Amino acid sequence: MSALLLRDLRLAFRAGGGFGLGLAFFLIVTVLVPFAVGPETALLSRIAPGILWLGALLACLLSLDRILALDFEDGSLDLIATAPLPLEAVAVVKALAHWLTTGLPLVLAAPVLGLLMSLPGPGYLWLTLSLALGTPALSVIGTFGAALTVGIKRGGLLLSLLVLPLYVPTLIFGAEVARRGAQGLDPQAPLLLLAGITCGTIALLPFASAAVLRVNLR
Repeated sequence: MSALLLRDLRLAFRAGGGFGLGLAFFLIVTVLVPFAVGPETALLSRIAPGILWLGALLACLLSLDRILALDFEDGSLDLIATAPLPLEAVAVVKALAHWLTTGLPLVLAAPVLGLLMSLPGPGYLWLTLSLALGTPALSVIGTFGAALTVGIKRGGLLLSLLVLPLYVPTLIFGAEVARRGAQGLDPQAPLLLLAGITCGTIALLPFASAAVLRVNLR
């Protein structure tokens, strides 16, 4: 598993469209929003949690088609499927590699970009915590979507249409945690729901991803 993880990390850093693209997109969204809605600090601070969470979600979405597509195109996925490593573990490693190269940089960049959105002081901790807790679910769900569309030519649009509805609960509760934290309210309820979504996706979706891969690789 460690060898597969290191391989995916090397590919993500060498190939375009991975680490740098998601972070750049997150930065662009955060920079352009103040130009679109105006420089009012009160308005920006009110919408900052939702905008930052939406930007992070869309940034994760950009690189989902590369989770399995490159391996399928060069035949590596067939070799991985015949290896002793179960496909469930392969799905976990793929999701982890995606999170390390896309989700984790977004978590680390969010507090810095929050300054551009006039995020209230108490919101920085809760924004970072909600992203750290919610972005693994985005990667696991994205891996499931990538497994569903692997082998489909130009399946990026289909992948987005399949994954976006599954992302909505994570977006709702993640943004609510950041919003309540920024306003000084108790974020415990949405935080627990967000944790439940993440734990549920990590526990269940690798098995669904493996099942779909077995069907698509026959």
